[in-house]
Amino acid sequence: MEAVRDVLGIDVSKSKLDVALLMNGKVKAKVVQNTPDGHQALLEWLGKSKASLPALHVCMESTGAYHEAVATTLHAAGFRVSVVNPACIKGFGYSENIRNKNDEIDSRLIARYCLAMEPERWTPPPLEQRQLRAWTLRVQALKDIRQQEANRLEAHTVAGMQDVAAHVT
Repeated sequence: MEAVRDVLGIDVSKSKLDVALLMNGKVKAKVVQNTPDGHQALLEWLGKSKASLPALHVCMESTGAYHEAVATTLHAAGFRVSVVNPACIKGFGYSENIRNKNDEIDSRLIARYCLAMEPERWTPPPLEQRQLRAWTLRVQALKDIRQQEANRLEAHTVAGMQDVAAHVT
């Protein structure tokens, strides 16, 4: 296993990325938008950071869909990327007696977790698999909406408002 010297912890949210670059025990922090422009700004910041870029290990929590674009971008740029179960980070935080929680603290905690645990490398799933997952999630969302509407329709029928139900069906 290659020696890891510099690590980047990313706390991912829907709209922003809080990042903590841990180099030789010192931390540099930055916040960028979780957008393609923000991802590019992160890459530019890393390029200017004096971090050992070929060996930089990037770590983030799995956040449903919000982490995928930045993880894929950093992987494509040649970084070693790890996407970790949030429970692992939480447990690591407890082991360090960290009880306070905010985005900056979380990004630093993720960086320290990455340095200590050296989680396995993540590889993006193939495009076809990502598309299938997106379609499956969309179909499920539509089924859920249909069930919600059926429940509302039934409530109107039970409440004696058959005229409302008649307009819908």
